[in-house]
Amino acid sequence: MAGPGDHTLVENAVHNPAEPRHFMRIVPADSTRTATAVGHSIVESDAALVVKEVGRDIYDPVVYFPRADVDMDALVRIDKSTHCPLKGDTEYFDVVVGGSTLTEAAWSYVDMVEGAEALQHLIAFDTSKVIVI
Repeated sequence: MAGPGDHTLVENAVHNPAEPRHFMRIVPADSTRTATAVGHSIVESDAALVVKEVGRDIYDPVVYFPRADVDMDALVRIDKSTHCPLKGDTEYFDVVVGGSTLTEAAWSYVDMVEGAEALQHLIAFDTSKVIVI
């Protein structure tokens, strides 16, 4: 039986098993989402997912795009990986468009934590480098 510290009052959320106050909701985007960099379109998708996450802070929502909708020729895999206890392990990409390279501007979760499988192999962008609408 779960105790009061084992969950939040948020239904349909994925929780970090080691820290139940760290959780996220994965929801379908409510409209077509796009990402552009240096004036070049990288993706337009009607099938994006939005992650709303709470951890040490309430984070800005992150849009994740299906790879089939992303111009993967604009992404160059780099030798960087990180781990999120809520989502899993990532791979990172530079975005290369219009003669410009935006370093570490995209990532994708490839080895998932249970409950976060909906995000596997989707692409997210660093909104300080790529415009996501």
